[in-house]
Amino acid sequence: MIEQPAYTGFGFSDDEWGLLVGLPQSVLTAASAAESDSTRRTMAENAAGLETIAAGRESANPLVAAVAGEIVSRVGDPEAGEELPVIAPSEPRAYLEDVLGRAKAASALLAAKVDEGEAGAYKHWLVEIAEQVVGAAASGGILGIGGDVVSDSERRFRDRLSQVLND
Repeated sequence: MIEQPAYTGFGFSDDEWGLLVGLPQSVLTAASAAESDSTRRTMAENAAGLETIAAGRESANPLVAAVAGEIVSRVGDPEAGEELPVIAPSEPRAYLEDVLGRAKAASALLAAKVDEGEAGAYKHWLVEIAEQVVGAAASGGILGIGGDVVSDSERRFRDRLSQVLND
């Protein structure tokens, strides 16, 4: 017997599943790129984002757990000491807009394919990823002292993501 991919149980096509699986890591990258930081701070943001993604495997929501499991199987498990490579988009603002556009598409897809509870859990998880990333390292300051835990540009991205997902 041939084992069916996990997404078929949720009623998604391969492309739709690709959108849902790709979006959490894109949210992580966009949240990190919302404010230009040092390499150390960006690495801390990546680690916080990957940990939040990986924690999704323990979600009571089957969709979030399946997506998180798929991501961790592709990019690595932070519990095993694996780290994401630091991705720095060449045009951060354009990347943020692209991620927000994909979030809007994912929200519409979820509204059409799954019940409100599953959709809400997935969207909440995405905002939680952004929240953990932007709060992982202070931005600004001098020589690592001072600065804002969450900068205005990071807050704007997080808030716009939440708004796009909940419109």
